[in-house]
Amino acid sequence: MSTPEGKVKIKVRAELVKRDIYHFMPATGGYGRSGIPDIVGCYRGYFFAIETKSGNKKPTALQEKELQHIRDSGGVAFVINETNVGDLVEWLDGV
Repeated sequence: MSTPEGKVKIKVRAELVKRDIYHFMPATGGYGRSGIPDIVGCYRGYFFAIETKSGNKKPTALQEKELQHIRDSGGVAFVINETNVGDLVEWLDGV
């Protein structure tokens, strides 16, 4: 059975796959940089990053730093949980 955060990732990926959007889930596993978002991709010329959380959990300070760096660099960054997947869908539909 999937974890609560895993279920959020499934919902997010379903929206991306449905629209045939380029994306991937970086596997850091101790070899990459810590704090990298769960899902990154590009849609209609926009670089985006998504950090998934379950319930009321918030990104760590390191995750927030990475998300802000992406925003400061002109990308779009989201923190998505079970209740706000619609925010991502709204952005995708509006791009």
